[in-house]
Amino acid sequence: QVQLVESGGGLVQAGGSLRLSCAASGRTSSSYAMGWFRQAPGKERQFVAAISWNGDNTYYATSVKGRFTISRDNAKNTVYLQMNSLKPEDTAVYYCAAERLATILNSKSSIGSWGQGTQVTVSS
Repeated sequence: QVQLVESGGGLVQAGGSLRLSCAASGRTSSSYAMGWFRQAPGKERQFVAAISWNGDNTYYATSVKGRFTISRDNAKNTVYLQMNSLKPEDTAVYYCAAERLATILNSKSSIGSWGQGTQVTVSS
């Protein structure tokens, strides 16, 4: 199993920026794709962004494309989510995952482990 610890959330005004981090430990996390998901109150957890194991390929939900950037540092076993031009609808708890890319993109119910999440609140 891989252990995941998210950090970097907080309260920000609309139009502001935050940078989330997710530190992974346990199984060889650097050989897996990593992704970010978010869950707002009363809503399902939804895909936000993913990055391949070597960082060559990135994927984004339509709602965040052009505003969010995912990156990773395999030497630190850490994935980042730079969030710019934040909107109130980005308010959610953000979670990261380390899995096969196909699982992250198409089968979030199969993701084996999640971190505790980090709260992002965007005020209008």
